[in-house]
Amino acid sequence: MQVLWYQRAFSRMRAPAHRRTMGLLMGRRRRQGFTLVELMITLAVAVVLIMIAVPSFRAITLSSKLTTTANDMVASLNLARMEAIKRNANTQFCSDLAANNTGGSSDTLGNRCGAQAGAVVAMTGTSTTEVRAATVGLSTPLRLNGNIVAIRYGGQGLGRLIGSTTPYSGTVADICTSVVSSNNHRVISMVAGSIIQTTTTTGACP
Repeated sequence: MQVLWYQRAFSRMRAPAHRRTMGLLMGRRRRQGFTLVELMITLAVAVVLIMIAVPSFRAITLSSKLTTTANDMVASLNLARMEAIKRNANTQFCSDLAANNTGGSSDTLGNRCGAQAGAVVAMTGTSTTEVRAATVGLSTPLRLNGNIVAIRYGGQGLGRLIGSTTPYSGTVADICTSVVSSNNHRVISMVAGSIIQTTTTTGACP
């Protein structure tokens, strides 16, 4: 009987401590969740970060697209020059405007260009061959500021305007976008009929 009394007394002494332990565990579980206020603050911060990041990401994407399109056009100019030297024949880097590509109805090479912006065509005997298709990437939101200048290369690899005998120096193409307001132009120019340069500028894009 005395042993049983001690067991009951010991059980009564342990019970409060056990309840306290359970209470602490339940409290910790409650504290592991988020309150509505904390969730709203987190969402507000996320929205602000997205609003800041999205315009920057779009500007980077457009800048990369501008550069890629300009590089594609420069590659076409270089290809036209190399093909002229290799074939020892006339080649042409085509304008986007058909009237700029030809010196008349009998101009077989220029007429082959049509209005294929950035395409490269070459003379093969008395016929023409398309060496490279039109430049990919000239679509919204990118556009041309003005028209592409048609460049015709002779067997010596010097580029000239249609009907001219003087090596060309000047702007070949200006690719731009109005979606961003800075560094939004890629201007491709030629010096002395052979040196090609690309510069980045800022300005209005019509």
